[in-house]
Amino acid sequence: MAGTGGTTAGEHLHAVRRRSVRLLRPQRNPAGLVVALLASTGLSLAAGVTAGLAMGSPVGRVPYRRLVDGVGAVKWSDPVVFAVALVAMAAGGALLLLAALPGRTRLVPLESADSRMVIGLTRAGLRRTLRAAAESVDEVSRARVRLGSRNIEVTVFTGADRTGHLLRQVGTVVGDRLTALGAMCGGEVVVRLRRRGV
Repeated sequence: MAGTGGTTAGEHLHAVRRRSVRLLRPQRNPAGLVVALLASTGLSLAAGVTAGLAMGSPVGRVPYRRLVDGVGAVKWSDPVVFAVALVAMAAGGALLLLAALPGRTRLVPLESADSRMVIGLTRAGLRRTLRAAAESVDEVSRARVRLGSRNIEVTVFTGADRTGHLLRQVGTVVGDRLTALGAMCGGEVVVRLRRRGV
């Protein structure tokens, strides 16, 4: 029964992490902004031109009649029309692909007592926090943290001769800091050693 309870708790934590990551993903604001700007500009120009032509008093000094005659002379078989259509199709396809693909979250979800609340910490902030924790260990002169999709890699720079205990201590301190934060990032903590001056 204990194994079943552990599996259920692990599945629940995995489901909470997936939900948090989904909610913390950035929205597709740049693509939406480009489409909205192009659509509003194009529709505004079309409305202005239509109203000017219908009233017989074009807005400004734009030669509408010459533009209409020029556009009317263009044939669908012209290479320029074909090239413009290809560019428009490629741009539309790129915008659809950008809107369909999920964005990469810039936040690492943190555990919360309330299941309805989602809290996140920036990846840069988590790296700084873990680096400070690793550098708080005696004989560590400097540390570097890399957040991967499968593990957290901590590289420590030291001049110490005996490093086995030091690496275990750094791993414990970084793991304790992750637990205290409640960071739901996958994988394990991997500690690597670099000799100072190398």
